[in-house]
Amino acid sequence: MTLVVAAVVVLVIGASAAVLYGTYNADQYVSELDQVLTEPDTPSVVIQCGTNEERHLNADNPVVSPGIPFGAHHTHEYVGNKSADARSTNASLAAAPTTCEKGDLSTYYWPVLRLTDRAGHDAHADGGGLHGNTGEVLKPKSVEIRYDGNPVSGVLPMPRFLRLITGDPSAFTNDHGPNTRARWGCADKPGRYTTKYPLCGNATTVRSYDFGSCWDGNNTDSASHRTHVVFPLVSGACPPKTFPIPRLHVTVGYDIPAGRPFAIDSFPEEMRDPATDHAMFINVMPEALMSEVVRQLNRSR
Repeated sequence: MTLVVAAVVVLVIGASAAVLYGTYNADQYVSELDQVLTEPDTPSVVIQCGTNEERHLNADNPVVSPGIPFGAHHTHEYVGNKSADARSTNASLAAAPTTCEKGDLSTYYWPVLRLTDRAGHDAHADGGGLHGNTGEVLKPKSVEIRYDGNPVSGVLPMPRFLRLITGDPSAFTNDHGPNTRARWGCADKPGRYTTKYPLCGNATTVRSYDFGSCWDGNNTDSASHRTHVVFPLVSGACPPKTFPIPRLHVTVGYDIPAGRPFAIDSFPEEMRDPATDHAMFINVMPEALMSEVVRQLNRSR
């Protein structure tokens, strides 16, 4: 009797996997969150920027591929600066409206998440179906933009027009190398995460992005978009010849209907691997607002 039940269970699970994963690798989806996140206890400041209600989407990347329309080869979701696209310049960003409070004109963006069992609005467009990114774009339920202090010292203001990237959009072909920083989780399991797609059931699915916060003191960008701002040491201190700035942390939540297939956008060769999750940022805060953020983060110093 036990063997018969087991066989039925295997058949059911196999059928569910076929529906859920489709042409994607079933190994990319997990029910257990196997990594624990420990964050230092520091002051923080939250900037409300909405959830992209106006649906600012494009396949551009003004940090990595400025001036190149559809240069991302996948679609990004934006909050903050309403004008951000491939044509953006410092001047155009500084003159644009924003979805953020307190006049924060910064742009925050990441790849869209799609339900892959139905056609999307861009099934035959660049960044969408033409680049292998099929499905209906899922709107975020929540977006939190948070700046944290440094656990061992005060922070300096970010320079205006600083550009940052976190995560590796080529993590699959890079064999999940050192720039991979994807963090997927479930709202009902705080402090735990995975680099794979989590199956959260009825709980909110969460994507988290931590950015580097140790600046070289001179540059607002670099050829790799990484070496001018690096991550702190395990102790929280910045490496030699770098200086602590506010640590940007972006958290995006989605209500994914249980049992529905989903995947992020990626470069075609990255196979929509969840480890390729990444985010970008351009700081266009007014200097007065950045000074206030720094004051709040340093208030216990």
